Amino acid sequence: MKEIVFLLEEPSARAMIEGIVPRIEAEPPPVRYIVFEGKQDLERQLIRKLRAYRNPDAVFIVMRDQDFADCRDVKENLKRKCADAGRPGAVVRVACRALESWYLADLAAVEAAFGTRGLAQRQNDRKFRTPDGLGNPDRELKRLVPEYQKIGGSRRIAPHLDLDNERSRSFYHLVKTIKDSLSTNNEYYLPVEIEL
Repeated sequence: MKEIVFLLEEPSARAMIEGIVPRIEAEPPPVRYIVFEGKQDLERQLIRKLRAYRNPDAVFIVMRDQDFADCRDVKENLKRKCADAGRPGAVVRVACRALESWYLADLAAVEAAFGTRGLAQRQNDRKFRTPDGLGNPDRELKRLVPEYQKIGGSRRIAPHLDLDNERSRSFYHLVKTIKDSLSTNNEYYLPVEIEL
């Protein structure tokens, strides 16, 4: 039976994905989450977790923050681990720089989630037009919304995110991957990897 399995660096990523999956597909196939205790834990255990997973029809999506590493190196390293685990079709998505970049790409969602007036009007500020390039999006989001906390904030923001938003290319590609994976017409989704 087809199922979607997310392998995630941290609980805040799960909170965000749980908030967007039902908006993409009202009745998705089973969705499972394997949440690690940070990027080092993910990289250390990824091969073992993928090898141990027994459903041959599972679609795997691995997600990690870029942080301060080279995005392509992060992705290639994770793809190599997936191949070593016998899961070369696993899709790897990297949040450029961090999950908070995706929220900064949709300040209307942040405003709706926290009731912070005037945030959406700042979307055309230079740094928020393409926030994947921001050096420290976590700190930037905390400046805008001091009460933001990773897990609770992700849970609050996710229901408001514009799923067609392209200001963050890494968010756009994650949503496209999820849409393709959940597609009922695409029972055995084998991704073509082009974008980061």
